[in-house]
Amino acid sequence: MLFRGERLYGVKFPLVQLVLGVANERDITVTCGLRSVADQQAAVARGASQTMKSKHLTGDAVDLAVMVGGTITWEWTKYVELADAMKHYAGRHGVHIQWGGDWKTLKDGPHFELVGDGTVAV
Repeated sequence: MLFRGERLYGVKFPLVQLVLGVANERDITVTCGLRSVADQQAAVARGASQTMKSKHLTGDAVDLAVMVGGTITWEWTKYVELADAMKHYAGRHGVHIQWGGDWKTLKDGPHFELVGDGTVAV
């Protein structure tokens, strides 16, 4: 597990909890958390994002990368496995998340975001 504190700085607590919990079981790294407006504009300009309404701007989103042998892999099946783990952990802790890989367009395997305030009504 490779975490750099500044990559989780500003990310909302329920999402940080999920990331840290899953990181105890899987080799992952945080590639992006909170973004400034300038960072988001740059992401849009390079095609890494399609919107200036990104949840990264509010700390409601995080991008994770799966590590294999100390190197990031972009193999889709690894992100499906990561999403399953994140969703399972979220369900156990009453946190409502959405995975970018479930989107109908622009599938974004590394992306996880809180839905609403992240809490699940009981």
